Amino acid sequence: MLPILLLLLLSPASAWIPVHDWESGNVTASVDESGQCVCHVYLPKITFPADRVEHMQQVSHDLILEVDIQMNKMISYVGTLEGYLKELSDLTVRVSMLESSADKYIKLDFELLRIELREFEVLVSQLKDSLNSTSPMFDSLYIEIRNMTLIVNQLETFDKSNLEVIRLEFAKLQKKLEECQKDHDVIKPDIGNCNRTGIMSIGKPMVVQLNAHLNAGYQYGGWGKDSKPVRGYESMYFYGAYTSYSIYDFYLYSNYENLILRSALKHHDLPSGWEGTGNNYIVHSNTIYYQHNTPFSMSKLNLTTAKYDYRVIPSASASFSYSYSPHQNMDFSADENGLWVMYATEASKGKIVIAKIDEKSFGIENEWSTTAYKQLAGNAFMACGVMYATRSVDLTTEEIFYAYDTRTNEEKHLSIHFSKFQEKYTNLHYNPTDQKLYMYNNGYYVYYVSYNVRFDK
Repeated sequence: MLPILLLLLLSPASAWIPVHDWESGNVTASVDESGQCVCHVYLPKITFPADRVEHMQQVSHDLILEVDIQMNKMISYVGTLEGYLKELSDLTVRVSMLESSADKYIKLDFELLRIELREFEVLVSQLKDSLNSTSPMFDSLYIEIRNMTLIVNQLETFDKSNLEVIRLEFAKLQKKLEECQKDHDVIKPDIGNCNRTGIMSIGKPMVVQLNAHLNAGYQYGGWGKDSKPVRGYESMYFYGAYTSYSIYDFYLYSNYENLILRSALKHHDLPSGWEGTGNNYIVHSNTIYYQHNTPFSMSKLNLTTAKYDYRVIPSASASFSYSYSPHQNMDFSADENGLWVMYATEASKGKIVIAKIDEKSFGIENEWSTTAYKQLAGNAFMACGVMYATRSVDLTTEEIFYAYDTRTNEEKHLSIHFSKFQEKYTNLHYNPTDQKLYMYNNGYYVYYVSYNVRFDK
């Protein structure tokens, strides 16, 4: 067999060609002079796109990197999305809770407004009848009350978010009614004067609103005005409400309108070690007086300097409280004669002891012993140096049943009835600047209540 010599005639940019192309016209065979078989293969002069292959490889590599980057981003996005979804879920729960509590509050509040408007109408009728008057002022008040009732019904039906508007209008109407009552009252209040024999009657209660926390669970608390206001704070109101008998903060409001709108001027948190108990606190001369926990003592917070102080009363006992609420061992009160605190002692066997407080030294000036058992009384307050003790008659009626005059050391048994909205309440005190009783009435509906006090001359 002849040896075969294969010659590949390559063009400058030639490449390998598969064997099956040998049958084409580009392949020839011959025998050279030496007798060897020579095959000539002529490759086409087509340039192979090596640069394109390289570019394709680079693009493929870049795509792989981009895919990895996008995958990582996708994983990150999924994690972020899960976080957003969780936040959205949490927000949905919070909104649902807010909507739930807001609906309950609005329902209660509108119903309360309707009750109050009906009571206003009855009071105007009583004033008109008692005075046998045809004054245009009464007709004007009737019209305003009826217009307010229409507004309340419209707001409840169409726009519950405008509750604050109705609150302002309600406050204005309440002020007009109080002014009308003062102008036509047969017995004019004699603010600051104690030339009288004692309380003759307690007027009809004026309901203000559900507590500022908008929650009927806040059954313990108190509210009112400064009984000896400093200049510039004559219109200030205080408020505190809690779910237990513990006292840990107070709110101050610059005036009555802001109290209605729950727009606080200041919020005082009692620091650790200065918490109180009992809810029988008052504000006197820009200072809050309340019962201290540890040690058992009377305590005060100056609202101007934020300074705290306390005094232990050795004889005061923590064993005796009012019948409506536990831990009301010290009951602070203020009247035309100054600042007082009432408590029971072991020596008095649970009977109420009246003590006059020296405001400068924050000590006890004098004490008076009464025959009223503290645990049988619902609450007590001071007015013109006389202590008045109350007790329950029925679910909606309270009675002033006992009085002790510190000026004459005489006591009296009385029967002066006044209305209340729930059987029990946790704060009742008299304010000499307007001669009103302020009550924090607990229960499912929690109201602020004030009473006009009439004295016998």
